[in-house]
Amino acid sequence: MFSLYERLLRPILFRIDPEQVHEFALLSLRLASSLPLPKRNYLQSPLRREVFGLAFPNPVGLAAGFDKNGLAIPALAALGFGSVEIGTVTAVAQPGNPKPRMFRVPEAGAIINRLGFNNRGAAAVAQHLQILRQTTRWPAIPVGINIGKSRITPLENAVEDYLESSRLLRDYGDYFVLNVSSPNTPGLRSLQDPAALGPLCVAVRQELGQKPLLLKIAPDLTWKEVDDVLATAESTAMAGIIATNTTIDHSNIPLPRRTQGGLSGQPLRERSCEILKYIKTRSRLPVVSVGGIMNAGDALARFDAGADLIQLYTGFIYGGPGMIRQICRGLVAAE
Repeated sequence: MFSLYERLLRPILFRIDPEQVHEFALLSLRLASSLPLPKRNYLQSPLRREVFGLAFPNPVGLAAGFDKNGLAIPALAALGFGSVEIGTVTAVAQPGNPKPRMFRVPEAGAIINRLGFNNRGAAAVAQHLQILRQTTRWPAIPVGINIGKSRITPLENAVEDYLESSRLLRDYGDYFVLNVSSPNTPGLRSLQDPAALGPLCVAVRQELGQKPLLLKIAPDLTWKEVDDVLATAESTAMAGIIATNTTIDHSNIPLPRRTQGGLSGQPLRERSCEILKYIKTRSRLPVVSVGGIMNAGDALARFDAGADLIQLYTGFIYGGPGMIRQICRGLVAAE
């Protein structure tokens, strides 16, 4: 059954350049965030969960990438998300890759992006969050901050770059995520190698103190590489894994539609769920499952497979805000 958004609004929006639509949606949500918004009953939600030391009113979160600079957090919380993860934020402000850099593939329920961590930089984001934190508009849900490497920073200086973002932002996030898995920053995924990943995890964890630190991994890792990442995450006392980022495997996309960038949405569904199941058989670390969750059925399947939390992005774009409520209703009915 199609929602009003899917029947009427989405066909109009999908006639417009995807990044322009994204900017318009974010502007609208940013304006809404400046208004008094209703706050949901956080403590008595029937879907409340405690994961890595934080209380989530429901397990359906917004993935990083939608609100890179944390400009619309109150409005996103008002839509019903149980958590919002902003970013990816880098130490140095950067414009990202040349446009066009975001592409829809509606026949596959997918999006390809090569945005390249476009954001205002950690200092500017920290300043905005500091102001928001001092108001009554800060939401009663966990807010995560996803941090990545600045494009201009050499790989050998990656630890210092992540540390700079951590220092600037540590007081404003409820949890933090190391993004070492985006395909759109050259060389970034090499930081998933244990020799590079271990020192990075240790350094940022020390900087953040007691704040939970998670690791976001790529769906394109081999099983041996997943095992290595899990071993590193456990040995460095990471709080959890976010599985997964976008994929560079475009084999499920019609050839004329293929272009450089990370693929998200329905083509990622099977691989993301497969990695979730693999991790849950080999580790006790909490897993936030993201990738290819396009409807309530997909979400329920992730929880059945052991996900502690889930996140939406492409499914939110295709399904609209009503998808959050649909998933939550499905979870209540399944209990």
